[in-house]
Amino acid sequence: MVAHSTVEEQDTTTSAPSSSSSSSSVSQSHRQQPPKQCVASPVPVPDLLDQQPPLPLLDPVPTHFPPFRCQVDFLIITRTATMLERSGFYWGPLGVEEAHSRLKDVATGTFLIRDSRQKDVFFTLSYRADGGPVSVRIIYKGQRFSLAGSEHSFPCLFVLLEHYINSSKKSLTVPYRKRRPTLQELCRKQVVESCSGDEERVARVPVNPVLKHFLLEFPYRI
Repeated sequence: MVAHSTVEEQDTTTSAPSSSSSSSSVSQSHRQQPPKQCVASPVPVPDLLDQQPPLPLLDPVPTHFPPFRCQVDFLIITRTATMLERSGFYWGPLGVEEAHSRLKDVATGTFLIRDSRQKDVFFTLSYRADGGPVSVRIIYKGQRFSLAGSEHSFPCLFVLLEHYINSSKKSLTVPYRKRRPTLQELCRKQVVESCSGDEERVARVPVNPVLKHFLLEFPYRI
């Protein structure tokens, strides 16, 4: 088994911190990005400035993501979320019942990643165990990832998944994808396989910068 305890998801949300807070959240990071293009707007006539009504205060954007304690945490989770979007097996805000419904008739070990609904957890692993679908919280603490109920921790979520895929127990086998991989993605996987999953070796592959960027977008054998 991947972990000893299953997860009962709670559909709870928490408000994102205000702009004066030093903490950040994944949803805030997108909100705070400046637009690529700015369209000029007319400036009020000086003698009418005092007549402008005050702007209403904006309510915090609701989010289930916890606030970040430091910039490093923000960067790790942001990069993880970006790479999950490219992985093909990230299902976003998929509920526990729907996740288990999708996994009930697949091969044992098939897995997917989805958003957790608990305010102190970013992601959840759902997979098909011998007895049926199971969901386990993915714990992020001390800039490392682990599964609830497990003592093993990893510097990267995808390294964690590779560990359980390659373990003797074969708790995880293949990802449950939203779509079939493209030919380019299959070629990338073969290149990563030839580099034994070593990101530094992938970075040294003698290809042009565009292809190298594509290889490094997801340098994992999943």
